[in-house]
Amino acid sequence: MRWENLTVESGGHSRATDAALFGADAVVSRTFDTPEFRGITFHEVRARSIINRVPGASRMPFEWTVNPYRGCSHACVYCFARKSHSYLDLDTGLGFDSQIVVKVNAPDLLRRQLGSRRWLGEHIAMGTNVDCYQRAEGRYRLMPGILGALRDHANPFSILTKGTLILRDLDLLVQASEVTDVGISVSVGFTDPALWRTVEPGTPSPERRLDAVRTLTEHGIDVGVLMAPVIPFLSDHPAQLRATVRAIAASGASSVTPLVLHLRPGAREWFMAWLGQHHPHLVRRYERLYAEGAYAPKWYQRRITRQVHDLAQEYGIGPARAGMPRRIPEPPDPADEPVSEPTQLSLI
Repeated sequence: MRWENLTVESGGHSRATDAALFGADAVVSRTFDTPEFRGITFHEVRARSIINRVPGASRMPFEWTVNPYRGCSHACVYCFARKSHSYLDLDTGLGFDSQIVVKVNAPDLLRRQLGSRRWLGEHIAMGTNVDCYQRAEGRYRLMPGILGALRDHANPFSILTKGTLILRDLDLLVQASEVTDVGISVSVGFTDPALWRTVEPGTPSPERRLDAVRTLTEHGIDVGVLMAPVIPFLSDHPAQLRATVRAIAASGASSVTPLVLHLRPGAREWFMAWLGQHHPHLVRRYERLYAEGAYAPKWYQRRITRQVHDLAQEYGIGPARAGMPRRIPEPPDPADEPVSEPTQLSLI
């Protein structure tokens, strides 16, 4: 692993400006012989900055993020963040799923940065790169300290997650919502159990995620569902879209926002290999649909969005409304800038 690419002294190419986040001398690698962590290596680091700036060219409706982990045991075959693992000379496939970077000092560092006179109390988004409620969080418990710091500074924030572990921190979320603007989005792209088991093998089932939505809403927390990704030819049939929107509405979600699968470098290669193994008859169709780049054609995206919005209206919920910055319409480019550094960084 190329930790020297992430040290302050590395300099050079812009990718190496990830460096400001932690140094090679601060890395401790651990494995745990328990069923839930078997085959996973955790690289514990002490971050130098935890609040990152989203690049100006990003499509995101927020400017700042906090990401306590890098790599994700959810192992979603389409995850756009896979490319970031290549900066450590780790592969973007199994390496991304099983080599997890843990910023063990994230809560203390965040509290310090929130208390700085330079920080203006702007909205912070979490879960926009990798899931902050992936399995590692069950052991490292970074989020309670992070949420406590945000609550104590009354700093607005949002969380996007597939992890039902968020319910562990329900009391903290309720407390924070009493003093600041809190938004939760749960990602549920489809409800097909067979598709879920192969494409999102490390995540809680869609049913359990929607149960989490129900519990959060019952405690007065506004929760929207990011219907992502809608996977062409696998989860986009009208009957499938209807079943998913119906289940989302039944969970009590306040909104549903569809997002069609996009395939950036790193994710594209891994997804296409999975597709060739599980659905080889679709490979040529995908090559045609994504021939112009990472995104499906606009006509296809508009069709899916229209269908989902029509169904949402039928079932009594709607898309995210204008002026609601907590919703997460699209994942960001894999580049952020720490507060303490003037240069643009590529690590989120």
